[in-house]
Amino acid sequence: MKKTFIILSALLLASVVVSAQKPDTAKVIVHYKFSHLRDTNNRDKPYTENMLLFLGKTASAYKSYDHKMQEAMMRKQVADQVAAQKGSGGPINIKVTSKGETSSTEYYQFPVEKRFVRKEKLITPYLIEESMPVIAWKIGNDTASFGTLHCQKATAHFKGRDYTAWFCPDLPFHSGPWKLNGLPGLIVEAYDTNKEVVFKFDGLENVIATPKSTTEAVDHSGVVVKMVGMDDPNEDPNIIAIPTDAVKTTEKEFAKLKEAMRKDPDAFAQSAMAAAGVGFKPGNGPGSDSHHIVNGPAPEINNPLELPEKK
Repeated sequence: MKKTFIILSALLLASVVVSAQKPDTAKVIVHYKFSHLRDTNNRDKPYTENMLLFLGKTASAYKSYDHKMQEAMMRKQVADQVAAQKGSGGPINIKVTSKGETSSTEYYQFPVEKRFVRKEKLITPYLIEESMPVIAWKIGNDTASFGTLHCQKATAHFKGRDYTAWFCPDLPFHSGPWKLNGLPGLIVEAYDTNKEVVFKFDGLENVIATPKSTTEAVDHSGVVVKMVGMDDPNEDPNIIAIPTDAVKTTEKEFAKLKEAMRKDPDAFAQSAMAAAGVGFKPGNGPGSDSHHIVNGPAPEINNPLELPEKK
């Protein structure tokens, strides 16, 4: 029998079956450079991240490219260490140094069904269903080109900010980055009045089939290391569907979970592992030496992405 070592890259929690959602396949992938001025006291240091928008005929998924690359680096480290140990069963140490934090939040839009789902991760993935954003766009006559894409201007007030969006009528997708949607063409670029929130167009590519990778690293002695709690790369990344291994929750309950994890990460992890029937030792949870991602201190956020509406 193969011996299996569990790597706490996140943690394994009991999976909850999510209601079936007919999957779609991405036809186009749009790259964005996302910028958000979280701290108005440090205007020269906005949060930045490379993002991807997967576009299918009936659905879209918006995810962090940087986060996916970080997870890929972790898998490679595990695979390399397992191969070097040759079955000795030694400790696996993961250290991924990045320029800053990355987001595991993902947004799924199903315009035909008027369904919007946000995926969050606190060790285990959670799904929070929201109302499909309805944005009262005003389409103007101004035009601009982004690369070879000829775009038209639209403006709207959304989530406490006044946005300008440039959409491409030649690309008949009604989605855009983040929660932006509802224009007669792909939203190629968008920003608020003060450019404190910017979704800058960074390229577009047609989807081509890519080989599937694996969550397991195997050495010649038959030792298997499973990357528990990470997104399963065996799934085709170009398939757009709500994850079926996630736990449904509400915004209120998710806020409670975040607070519990903030107060005592090890206790939170231990409780999660107990629920899954997997052993856990304090110190092996988030932030331990066995899985260490250097992202720096938590940022100051006095200018959230979604602002309260003025009364």
